[in-house]
Amino acid sequence: MRKLFLVAALMGTISLAAQETYENAKLVGDDLNGTARYIGLGGAMEALGADLSTIGSNPAGLGLFRHSTASLSGSLVIQSGAPGYASGDKTRASFDQAGFVYALKTGDNSFLNFGINYHKSKNFSYILAAADGLNNASQNKLSYQKARNGVSSNRDDRFNQVDYLYKNTDLYDPQNDVLYNEVATGYCLNREHKGYIADYDFNVSGNIHDRVYLGVTFGVKDVNYKHYGTYREYGTHDITLYDDREIEGTGFNIKAGLIARPFDNSPFRFGFYVHTPTWYDLETSNRTRLEGLPLNEKAKTNSNHEYYEYNINTPWVFGLSLGHTIGKQLAFGATYEFADYGSTKTRIKDGRYYDGWNSYDETSNDHLMNHHTSATLKGVSTLKLGAEYKPVKDLALRVGYNFVSPKYSKDGFKDGTINSPGSYYSSATDYTNWKAINRFTCGVGYQIKSFNIDLAYQYSAQKGDFYPFMSYYDNEDPNEDNIAGAKAVKNNR
Repeated sequence: MRKLFLVAALMGTISLAAQETYENAKLVGDDLNGTARYIGLGGAMEALGADLSTIGSNPAGLGLFRHSTASLSGSLVIQSGAPGYASGDKTRASFDQAGFVYALKTGDNSFLNFGINYHKSKNFSYILAAADGLNNASQNKLSYQKARNGVSSNRDDRFNQVDYLYKNTDLYDPQNDVLYNEVATGYCLNREHKGYIADYDFNVSGNIHDRVYLGVTFGVKDVNYKHYGTYREYGTHDITLYDDREIEGTGFNIKAGLIARPFDNSPFRFGFYVHTPTWYDLETSNRTRLEGLPLNEKAKTNSNHEYYEYNINTPWVFGLSLGHTIGKQLAFGATYEFADYGSTKTRIKDGRYYDGWNSYDETSNDHLMNHHTSATLKGVSTLKLGAEYKPVKDLALRVGYNFVSPKYSKDGFKDGTINSPGSYYSSATDYTNWKAINRFTCGVGYQIKSFNIDLAYQYSAQKGDFYPFMSYYDNEDPNEDNIAGAKAVKNNR
């Protein structure tokens, strides 16, 4: 079915740059990754310490080292249960961690330690695939309704890349200045995500009389994210949207922590740590192409390429941890961590100035998008539990569990009507409200003289609700509604 509406919306050039909530959320939060021992214990080592991976969680953990140590770790990431129509590599090798700590004895029971560590805090390898029916709805109907209601008719930031492509491919009759609306019977999305966030951490830590352990870590993040996606709608005329996006950049943060043994002659200890926001300086680009059948029934293609720079400030992170050992056979750890993802801030690069030596970006808060972020993302609690048992001196058996509460509000949606550069530069309309994460881990370690060989297995399960586009409700005519229902998806690996 086609409907028409008069419209006079043009694509304008804009110099401001920011990003959208759902794109930003991909960069916030960490995977469970690091040494095999750390993973085997579910990462619950923020009070137990003496593992290089704690450099990125509780920096005081490196203060428990009594001798210099080096570590190297890798993994295979396997996505289980990917739909049959999904294309892409479901198994990938990953280089996850490499680090060194130098322990300098400063007294009978005191050490000053220096550590450096690389680890992959985020692995983006994932295939998202979703397909479902549509009833009197479509992606191009969303662009139509935005024009119909004057949302994108005044050359502001609410007229995004998808609106532009539809206007120049399938929906628009330039001779009569008419915008058409064609609904679809169904859709299919297939998107492959690649890349990583790599952390380079530099640590100074130590202990005071083997009772109090302190540490600080200075972290640099390297962002490398890519996705390649195809979105198809089926109806009287099929539409195909190809969208490739890259995000690159760097970030900086500081982490500080302590571990204390409050009781004499007891191995019980507790820890506390805090992470500053990560201050990201990022750039992103997209290459998006729309193929469809316009009024003359001949296939037409239109494409668009955009590039821009922006800043993100992630939330503060706070953590509490407990650790205890029984002899040399048993070790237990527990960690609770909290971060308010709704406080993530997008900043617009809206100018540049020179001081005679260097150039500096002038930035300001994207208030409208930040308001959307605070309404869409939530505070996230992470619980980590782990245990290690040594049946014999050189053999260790480990188990762990994580629960990560949802970061997305169940009523959240990707709002393409926000007057923000993040909306303007958006080249996709779909979004997923991911739910809680459950991680189950186990591992084994064996010591051969001064060498340790460790293996770990991690199973991470997460469900989500996928939407191909935001829904629109017309209060006067239900036929003008453009409603997309949720499609269940999962990320199990």
